[in-house]
Amino acid sequence: MFRLTEYMQQLVDPKPVRPRRPGPVKPVVIWNLTRRCNLKCRHCYTVSADVNFPGELTHEQAMATLEDLGEFKVPALILSGGEPLDRFDIFELAQRARKLVRVLALSTNGTKIHGETADRVAEIGFNYVGISIDGIGATNDWFRGVDGAFDDAVRGVRELKKRGVKVGLRFCLTEGTQHHLPDLLKLCDDEGVDKFYLSHLVYAGRGDKNRGEDAEHLPTRRGMDLLLERAWESVSGGRYLDIVTGNNDADAGYFLRWATERFDEATVANMREHLVQWGGNSSGLGVANIDFLGKVHPDTYWSDYTVGNVKTSTFSELWTGDDKMLAMLRTRPRPLKGRCGACALKDVCGGNTRIRALQLTGDPWAEDPACYLSDEEIGVTADGERLTVTPFRGKRHDPEHVFY
Repeated sequence: MFRLTEYMQQLVDPKPVRPRRPGPVKPVVIWNLTRRCNLKCRHCYTVSADVNFPGELTHEQAMATLEDLGEFKVPALILSGGEPLDRFDIFELAQRARKLVRVLALSTNGTKIHGETADRVAEIGFNYVGISIDGIGATNDWFRGVDGAFDDAVRGVRELKKRGVKVGLRFCLTEGTQHHLPDLLKLCDDEGVDKFYLSHLVYAGRGDKNRGEDAEHLPTRRGMDLLLERAWESVSGGRYLDIVTGNNDADAGYFLRWATERFDEATVANMREHLVQWGGNSSGLGVANIDFLGKVHPDTYWSDYTVGNVKTSTFSELWTGDDKMLAMLRTRPRPLKGRCGACALKDVCGGNTRIRALQLTGDPWAEDPACYLSDEEIGVTADGERLTVTPFRGKRHDPEHVFY
């Protein structure tokens, strides 16, 4: 996760890089509590549906896992799904989690947040509630597979804001949705949204099936230009909006390029030190996933690779064990190949999102095909042909609309 507004602030008010804390990194845990969901999103990495799936953790197993996460002192816990509000004991789990972890977040589609449910969410005291929206009106409803989903999600935003809850919008940038990015940023301003999270498409679940809808490199750059402009406005006296991006750590390199064109050498050098300490992609190191069956993965998109299961071992034991894939993901520099291996910014981006390389080539260390920086920008010469995303040959939604 790349905290764009936070790093933008470093350009305005540079601070020295803080030394790393000794010892192993404790991960942010994203916990998919259930696979059940009332929507049918085209990019769903869990392939959720509005049915009960067998094998989900019992209440007792989930509570035991919570206690272990608390004792392990994970810095943050994100309750996700499917739709986490469809989990039968969601509020019991959240209430206990609130006492065990420093930062507790809820990742939801927002359509169920009204009335008593909105009251309960507010009472829990979540640090943040992220509501996923993929376009304005009919585009969102098409992308999420249910008519009325946009209006219901906006209602959820308003209900939470009325109750004083910090709310963010989560948006997946694809070919079919990228033209709505300006309107979504305006929606944030109009509704007093606190945070905006732009997610690049990851090829997992239905997101893998529909990867041809991934935004091509030029629209991705245009989208980042818009976010950079809005983040600069935030730190320059305009309405503050915490902008974060995820699943394409090339965003940090693009930001560094933007800063180099506008700031002096010392300021940029300090910024680069901050980015290097952040380190880019954190799968298997600073991010972990527990899925609805209790399986532990390097992140939410590595569903085909399992470290172990919290039904039979504690999360803390699994995360601190001798798993070979975790050890490789934690290696710096990682054993990257192709453009990623030769990249002058790999200490900043960490090799980007490994699961995309794995899905397209079968090799988790191949270059990430979604890196939108040129060879010149990453300081490499031609190193074989660049991987390309398989063209989408199905129905496109509003293909004539672009914002660049």
